[in-house]
Amino acid sequence: MTLQQIAAYLLQDQVVAYPTEAVFGLGCNPRSESAVKKLLDLKQRPLEKGLILIAPTLDFLLPFIDICDLNETQLARLKAHYDRPITWVVPAKSNVPAFLTGKFNRIAVRLTDHPAVQELCEATGFALTSTSANLTGEPPCRTAEEVRSQFGEDFPVLDLAVGKAKNPSEIRDLITNQLFRQG
Repeated sequence: MTLQQIAAYLLQDQVVAYPTEAVFGLGCNPRSESAVKKLLDLKQRPLEKGLILIAPTLDFLLPFIDICDLNETQLARLKAHYDRPITWVVPAKSNVPAFLTGKFNRIAVRLTDHPAVQELCEATGFALTSTSANLTGEPPCRTAEEVRSQFGEDFPVLDLAVGKAKNPSEIRDLITNQLFRQG
């Protein structure tokens, strides 16, 4: 499908697959509870875990992040460009719904320069949820063909290449720098 078709699905609160730095992600409009519930059902992912939000610039993530709790060093770390994808767990604004944060008062966010994510965010005006495109027990999909084989031929997939990263993103706490998941 074209970028415009995938953006239209996102604007209609549907779940789509799109390429990220290492694997395909499943994404939707993070402001739509119905879209997020479709995503969680599709992945068979418990609400309590929370989701990652991904965007090309901090502007797309500011509605979700409580930057008042961050110092200059932490903000610089969040905005920095790295040689591998890093997802940061940051303080969430108090109005961020539990369908995004799960059982936490923080939210996981990642800045990326993957062109597909940049274009989708610009076309829709919002950040995307990002969880690996795979069914429970299956490896994350690295191609559009793998997505279609797991989710069906009619599943909306942006048929572009993933980035050059070998592994899904590292996940770290922005405040303490604690490693939650090796990248």
